[in-house]
Amino acid sequence: MYQQILVPVDLADPKLAKPAVETAIMMANAYSGSIRLINVLPMTPVMLAEYVPPDFDVQQRKSAEEALVIVAKEVGLEPARVSSTVRQGGIYHEILEEAKAMKADLIVMSSHRVGVRTYFLGSNAGHVVRYANCSVLVVRR
Repeated sequence: MYQQILVPVDLADPKLAKPAVETAIMMANAYSGSIRLINVLPMTPVMLAEYVPPDFDVQQRKSAEEALVIVAKEVGLEPARVSSTVRQGGIYHEILEEAKAMKADLIVMSSHRVGVRTYFLGSNAGHVVRYANCSVLVVRR
């Protein structure tokens, strides 16, 4: 049923993604599926561009890729069933684009606590749930 599972990972708070990763592993094992981890890097604001090194984006991407490789190894699935990618842009937009590109059957993601700020502005998980073309499982702590 779920062969291609996408799992967004916020490397700034990897503990937050742990419940989603664990759930994705269960789903992948149940259906002999594979997991793709994704991290989305924000765009460097133009106002800050002159204050960071010229290769700042490249350094950020390399660091994120290395961190995702570590997370992928900790998943416990055979390497052929786990992959990772780093994208840059708006978080929910890039998650949706990756899901479309990989033809994901399921997106498993963690959600921050509901608060006034996310109630009025909407969260990334909320946007993914609303606009994804596949099933989305939001895991809470």
